[in-house]
This record gives sequence, structure tokens and C-alpha cells, in this order.
Amino acid sequence: MVTAGIDIGSRSIELVVLKNGEIHHMSHAETSFDYINQVKELLSGIKAERIIATGYGRHLVAKELGFPHITEIKAHAAGIHRLAPTVRTILDIGGQDSKAISIDSKGRVRRFEMNDRCAAGTGRFLEVMAQALGCRISDFGELAMRGDDMVKISSMCTVFAETEVVALRARGTKPADVARALVNAVIQRSATMLKRVGIEGEVAFCGGVARNRAIVEGLSRVLNCSIIVPENPEFTGALGAALLAQLSPP
Repeated sequence: MVTAGIDIGSRSIELVVLKNGEIHHMSHAETSFDYINQVKELLSGIKAERIIATGYGRHLVAKELGFPHITEIKAHAAGIHRLAPTVRTILDIGGQDSKAISIDSKGRVRRFEMNDRCAAGTGRFLEVMAQALGCRISDFGELAMRGDDMVKISSMCTVFAETEVVALRARGTKPADVARALVNAVIQRSATMLKRVGIEGEVAFCGGVARNRAIVEGLSRVLNCSIIVPENPEFTGALGAALLAQLSPP
């Protein structure tokens, strides 16, 4: 049996194809204004018996292409349960939102907290802050690792935080110290969400921001627990959608 899950996020699109329950194909594209055609291109040549969409653009994809769809919360729960069956708490930080999810022993969602009202603490927030500091987003975590904890960021609003970063740099504050302060703010916001849903054992961290080593290590320190980051943290939602596609007939 061949199934596929496609996660249409605000910043990127991920596709996972399963063949007899095992990963057969993975691909990725940056999200553009015409993501319906991007989805079609990613699926070109893929012969799946059932495809499930998830993510930011799932409703339009379902309408235009006829795919069933599920929430990102349910998709990430299923994906993490497959990758780390003992995990009961999940943090997902994507391009435009963040989620804390509590799951049971079968990978079903028990509780969740979600920030989707603004970009605070998300991948987009960190991209803007990296630009304000004149560094690449891929280098932001390592920059923060070299910083001290002497600086505080008072606002998590992307616009106000960017203004604050510019002001700190104008006063001669080291870029590494500013990056550290921004990372600490994201960590505190994420820790608060996780505590609301309840932390049980290890925490799985998925989404593109999970590649930021400073956030992973800082979160582990603040929560006093291990943080599990999948090998491909951006693909967890697509994997979960593909897995759930196996449970229903085409």
C-alpha cells in the first residue's frame, strides 16, 4: 500500500510517501503564492492510493484537489508517535505558529496549546531577527550560543522586537548577546505553553526551529528534561498525515 502526506505550511511544503508503512520518498519546497501548483509538482509521478493534506494550506488543497485533510496537531501527534513512541509531549514551532501538544500512549491528542494569532516566537520571528542582526537564519543558533545572558528582550511582537534589536545594536550591544536574548525569549514562551499542557518525560521538538541548537539546549535546561529532535523535524506533520492515510480506505 502506498500513501502520502503533504504538509502545506506558511513557509514550506513537505511531502512524505510511505510504501507498506515505510518511508519511500521525501521532498520539500518553499511555499509560494501558487502553492496548489507546487503541491501538484511535488506529487508529480507519485502514485499513492490515498493522500492526506495538513498544514496552513490544507483547506484550499482539499477544495482544489479533493484530498481529505487533518489538523497539524493531529498530524504531528501521529508523526512523533511513530518516531518516538514513548514521548507524550510535543513542541512544534513552524513558520507562523507554535503548538504544545500532549498525547496518550496511542499517539492520540489529549490537550494542546496553540499560538496562531501573531508570529511571536515562530520561524518567521527568528528570520526577521536574524535579518536585523545581519546574519543568516542558519547561523542564528550558533551566534546565540556565543552570547551572554545579560540582555533582555521586552517584547515578543515581531515589529517591536525588531525595533528593540536595532536600538540594542545602536548602543553597541554585541550581536551574540542580542541573539541570546531573543532565543531566551522564545524558550520562555515555549516552556510556558508546554507547562500548560503538562510535561511528561521527554519532549519531542519538531518544525524547522528545532534545528536551532541554542533553543534546543536552552529549553532542555529550563525544563530540566531531554529534548528529542527528529532527524528531519520539518517532515513530522507530513509523516503523520501519511501514516493516518493508511487507516482509511482510499
